[in-house]
Amino acid sequence: MFKPNAILTTDFYKIGHVFQYPEKTTKVYSNLTPRDNKYTICNDSPFFDGKMVFFGLQYFIKSFLIEQFNETFFNKPLISVLSDYQCRVMSSLGILIPRTHIETLHKLGYLPIEIKALPEGSRVNMRIPVLTITNTHTEFYWLTNFLETALSAVLWKMCNNASIAFEYKRILTEYANKTGVPLDSVSYQGHDFSFRGMSGIEDAMCSGMAHLTSFKGTDTIPAIEALEYYYDATVSEDVIGCSIPATEHSVMCSGGKDTEIETFKRLITQVYSSGFVSIVSDTWDFWKVLTEYLPQLKDIIMARDGKVVIRPDSGDPVEIICGTGRECAGKNYIAEQKGAVEVLWDLFGGTINEKGYKVLDSHIGLIYGDSITIERANEILKRLEAKGFASSNIVFGIGSYTYNYNTRDSFGMAVKSTYVEVGFEPREIEKDPKTGDGVKKSAKGLLCVQLNEKGEFVLKDQCTKEMEEVGELKTVFFNGRLTNADSLINIRKRLEIK
Repeated sequence: MFKPNAILTTDFYKIGHVFQYPEKTTKVYSNLTPRDNKYTICNDSPFFDGKMVFFGLQYFIKSFLIEQFNETFFNKPLISVLSDYQCRVMSSLGILIPRTHIETLHKLGYLPIEIKALPEGSRVNMRIPVLTITNTHTEFYWLTNFLETALSAVLWKMCNNASIAFEYKRILTEYANKTGVPLDSVSYQGHDFSFRGMSGIEDAMCSGMAHLTSFKGTDTIPAIEALEYYYDATVSEDVIGCSIPATEHSVMCSGGKDTEIETFKRLITQVYSSGFVSIVSDTWDFWKVLTEYLPQLKDIIMARDGKVVIRPDSGDPVEIICGTGRECAGKNYIAEQKGAVEVLWDLFGGTINEKGYKVLDSHIGLIYGDSITIERANEILKRLEAKGFASSNIVFGIGSYTYNYNTRDSFGMAVKSTYVEVGFEPREIEKDPKTGDGVKKSAKGLLCVQLNEKGEFVLKDQCTKEMEEVGELKTVFFNGRLTNADSLINIRKRLEIK
């Protein structure tokens, strides 16, 4: 598969910055910080506390700083690297610029960079740096911010979506506690349905990894493999990601509209005579499936060793799951009034848990995965609670409507320099635009992130070099090597909700 030359995986304007820094610059020190949360989709969560989940750095280090740089730059012949570089710059910028700095880096054979970072899975307030990056060799001062483009492009969305997944988990945990649901089940109530709606395969994989920091349900297979490869995830330690057999509309349509009930029957008696199976049920008439087909199939379903999961796929999720609560036209208006969960309860029954909430019989279940949002998920769980149903009666398929409708501005993620050395003289620098609203104001000088008495991260800037060496930002990448590997199991532990 084609991989762009790592040394050209940047913005064009970065190419000239090596010549723009003051003469005798020897060090550039920068940080990646979430600056603002006012645009984030997570504001729909009633429990959102303004924090972002930090995730994705180890993937970036392994995949880009090590693998891609080695494959497309360091391990290629120097003459080929310089030729490619000159061709791209000349053909697009129309100017010939010196390549000595590229040649020197190639001959060095590794990236002379140090990255210090918080542990992945940390939840940080706005304006708290999640990492710092600086050059370790004086002649490569230009490399620090040269890497900004790729660093930002990879990390902002992984952090966003890990944060959004956490908000779903927080809501599900809240209602699990309210309605007497074992917390172990929450990990399977958020299922990643987003693959086909993401911006390419790698995007889906990265977003899928972020989802799996809080959940274990997914249909994004590459995310599981990526977590094994990049985050040392192993099935012997924990479930990385799992799913169940499921149909799609082409399957149901092919079986015929007039014989749809026979398709249901064949699926649950022949194709999947036991175990879990999810059946999309609104290809034609969802309420007919619930009120006519399922009563005829009840004995078969109750006799199976497993669960049949019903999946509506269109309409208003809140009303379909919880009911309209109002009179409406149509043959099945009573079912529409009650909603799918109550209709299934009336037909299959179930148990009353210790807190007095209804739990559907284990042979039947419900998943909804169309246009689910934080706001809708909360409303559904709130209405189910009001109707006396435990939150475990629904699984949410979380799709690209959630995971792709956000941007770098969702948390205002930005890389900014706060310290340089010119002629080995320290200079504390900052960005503070007078025409802005204060969001873009940066920290200043060397940085130290510490934990306060509440266990929250706080920033101290304008530090001495001695102070910068201590704190919660730990070296994870140094001179071409990952120095402090993390694992999915540790990240999930940091994101546990007590």
